Amino acid sequence: MQNLVYFLYDKAYINITNACTNSCAFCLRNDKDDVKGAYMWHDGAKVDASDVIAQIEEKKSKINGEIVFCGYGEPLCRYNEVIEVAKYIKEKLPDIKIRINTNGHGNFIAKENIVPKLAPLIDSISISLNAQNEEVYNKISQPSFDGAYNEMLNFAKLCVEAGIDTTLSIVSGYKTDLYPVNVELCQSIAENIGAKFRVREWIQNGY
Repeated sequence: MQNLVYFLYDKAYINITNACTNSCAFCLRNDKDDVKGAYMWHDGAKVDASDVIAQIEEKKSKINGEIVFCGYGEPLCRYNEVIEVAKYIKEKLPDIKIRINTNGHGNFIAKENIVPKLAPLIDSISISLNAQNEEVYNKISQPSFDGAYNEMLNFAKLCVEAGIDTTLSIVSGYKTDLYPVNVELCQSIAENIGAKFRVREWIQNGY
């Protein structure tokens, strides 16, 4: 069975896709196939919202506090399914908070502004800023299209403007000699658009 709903540090996560518009140098999936024993690869199978909802139903007794769209891929590559699952959670599990961890390319993927569709459904969003400028971002994130850095920043601004609790994040401690991330500048970028800022420690051995 595919692991579409898995658990980490007492939180529930939704692994809805393996597709991604980035190929980040520090990504855990480059080094291992699982998170706490939950196999993360879908092996080419297409995941529908109904598949995710079925696993939420099976595991809902273990879900407390928050459920996060985050797995071995960019959740918003399947934005329609994310929206459908989020609607189900809001209706059936109204006490559970919903967060999306994203690279911020959702509007590029959808070819439209999907933030107004997300805003009524999610409680928070964490967006991978990754770097203080496009040059360093491209080295770290290795995006599949040009202009990805500005695309991410524009998405973040729209989330803030829509009233979504928005955090921009960077990863610290990963080969800083090769990928020089300026924490202070990154924090300023987040604060200037009205977002929170978070530094995530790179976990060398994964989870």
